[in-house]
Amino acid sequence: MIKAMSRSEKNIYADLEYLGGADGFVEDILEVIESIKLFDDFGVDEIRVLCHYMDCYAAPRDYILLEEGADGDFLLLVLNGSVSVKKKISDQESTTIADVGIGDLLGEMSLIDGRPRYATCSCDLPTDFAVLTRGGLNEILVHHPRLGNKFLLTLLHLICVRLRDTCDRALPVARGGTV
Repeated sequence: MIKAMSRSEKNIYADLEYLGGADGFVEDILEVIESIKLFDDFGVDEIRVLCHYMDCYAAPRDYILLEEGADGDFLLLVLNGSVSVKKKISDQESTTIADVGIGDLLGEMSLIDGRPRYATCSCDLPTDFAVLTRGGLNEILVHHPRLGNKFLLTLLHLICVRLRDTCDRALPVARGGTV
């Protein structure tokens, strides 16, 4: 298995401590995602393959992992630490829309649609995370199409859950009714 990464993909977080390929952290990642319902249908061998296409980094407290409006075609899996997700509500103000932690994914929308980041994600604590680039996802789809499709369906499920949660918070729903 060859992991082909472009020069720009290797330098996504050039200013952070590079921890190595995620395949060196498979046991840690398995422990993290064991409690995540999103990955219930993934076997150990499938997780190992996914890890082969990911790299791990360590970020200090207050580090901005993703910046609203910035380009980016990769997602992050939080391995430890805590991250605040903030959305601009005016030129000078932002509001926290989520606090995420171990096992959460960030940046999946930009990975899928290639559009600028929707929100800013910054570390509340020192945070280790794994990165999957669009190039890595494309390699998975070419070399492991069943796994790639399974992963894409998992991301689609996650995006749908987040959309429903957002709508539930933003729109009043009649009691007992559904949208």
